[in-house]
Amino acid sequence: MPPGAGSDDGMTTAEYVVGCVATVGFGTCLVKVLTSQRVYQLLDQIVREGWLIMQVTP
Repeated sequence: MPPGAGSDDGMTTAEYVVGCVATVGFGTCLVKVLTSQRVYQLLDQIVREGWLIMQVTP
């Protein structure tokens, strides 16, 4: 290791924690968006229009 360089001990753990925190944050945002009334209405409309195209009654 070059003089003055710090040790890399614990870097893998720190990177793992940062990845976990980012994943939890993204998952929380995704759940919030997907459970919103507006997204529910949009998905419902898409499914109903798909049924109409295929001539299936709900």
